[in-house]
Amino acid sequence: MNQTTSLNETLNDSLNQVREYLESQVLGQPNLVNRLLMALLANGHILVEGAPGLAKTRAVRALSQAIEGDFHRIQFTPDLLPADITGTDIFRPQDGSFVFQPGPIFHNYLLADEINRAPAKVQAALLEAMGERQITVGNESMQLAEPFIVMATQNPIEQEGTYPLPEAQLDRFLLHVNVDFPDKAAEVKILKLARDEAKTESLESAAMRIETEVLMTKNQLIALRQQALKVFLAEDVEEYMIALIQATREPEPFSKKLGEWIEFGVSPRATIGLDRCVRVRAMMNNRDYVTPDDIQNVLPDVLRHRLILRYQAEASGVTSDDVIQELLSSMTAP
Repeated sequence: MNQTTSLNETLNDSLNQVREYLESQVLGQPNLVNRLLMALLANGHILVEGAPGLAKTRAVRALSQAIEGDFHRIQFTPDLLPADITGTDIFRPQDGSFVFQPGPIFHNYLLADEINRAPAKVQAALLEAMGERQITVGNESMQLAEPFIVMATQNPIEQEGTYPLPEAQLDRFLLHVNVDFPDKAAEVKILKLARDEAKTESLESAAMRIETEVLMTKNQLIALRQQALKVFLAEDVEEYMIALIQATREPEPFSKKLGEWIEFGVSPRATIGLDRCVRVRAMMNNRDYVTPDDIQNVLPDVLRHRLILRYQAEASGVTSDDVIQELLSSMTAP
């Protein structure tokens, strides 16, 4: 019993160290830090949306530096090809054979920067990888590294040269997080951090930079994921969670507005993702049980990208967030 308690304390200390490091590197974005850790511990992919310059890429890079594993960034552009992601067969003239050259998708942490700038053919190359943790090239299927997480960013402002992500791919993202501007106090800290980093850059050459210490190993990450799965979910809280999901598919009994707004509800993948996220949130708040507040807190980021609204609702300016708030207010929590 004491050994189990000691192990849990060690894991929680490791998690807190990673959180503190991220908060020191990504100022004024506590929700982004929280959701990055949640996606990591829930073994899911995350889509981060926000205006340029809000530390989206910096946050992902900082996370990859603190966790054991390989990191790779892909800048998505309209001329990107599927083989640029998955890899391709290379001809060897010396023996007349083809050898597979793995692409960047074989890294543990893949940053898909401005993912909506790549055409549908490239987006499709990610579907199998995100859903099944494998890729198929020719007749051969190859397993990806474990852990494998896609952390994608997109810019909601620029529309020229962008391609909307298909619903099948959006559904494979566990979370869709909106990033807003920092407040005044955070802006002051950001300015100070930028100045300090500029001084460091001028004093140290690239060869002398000190690598960030790994704060969480792969084994610790796997253990934390298992620990999250053991968090207790009461029957009435589970029924509340499932009822919220079901209400997106049959909204009329709950709210007339929901019936007018929702075209298609969310898939069972959303239910599974929500279940994992609420357990992770409880664990991150040092609880071994899930509360309705956990569900209400996580629900917008789990459903935001999965709901498909009617044309009339979108034309009237209704957003997915409006639908989710109406959904929460129309159902009584246990």
